[in-house]
Amino acid sequence: MTTTAFRLASVGLGACLTLGVLTVPVFAAGDNSSTTPTCKKGEIYDTKTKKCVKQQGANITDENRADYAYSLAKKDHRYEEALAVLDTMQNPNTAEALNYRGYATRKLGRTDEGISYYLKSVAMDPKYSLVREYLGEAYVIKGQIDLAKDQLSTIKTLCGNTSCEEYQDLNNAIQNPSSL
Repeated sequence: MTTTAFRLASVGLGACLTLGVLTVPVFAAGDNSSTTPTCKKGEIYDTKTKKCVKQQGANITDENRADYAYSLAKKDHRYEEALAVLDTMQNPNTAEALNYRGYATRKLGRTDEGISYYLKSVAMDPKYSLVREYLGEAYVIKGQIDLAKDQLSTIKTLCGNTSCEEYQDLNNAIQNPSSL
């Protein structure tokens, strides 16, 4: 390989690597809902095999099921399907699964039911800031701004500042309730 050819190959490789780095999706810690592929109804995305598989009988972890359910609800607004996926979990009583169940039920207009799931999630993991954001949003929907502000204050303590996404999102909801 000539020196010129080697330089061209190096530049080309560098460009490919740079483009690859720049196109990596960015999302909140623990929230891969925007990058998870969507499967057709009755299937679930398997993060190990990186493909859609039948949701019943599939050897999919509870964590994978919870994450996929959240993706269905958050990205695709398929709330009923998200709840059905959560129903297939062996242990649906985790802080994350209860939070995602609360999110889907709240988005279906069942705010009080959503709040009950959020409160169970908070009891399991009081430091889980995403559930506190969603609980605060539910309080905003109910017109209980004082309770929403309590959650906002707790999120500030958990994050150590006011710049984390959960704080920003709940603060925006409190300032503009019609955005929910």
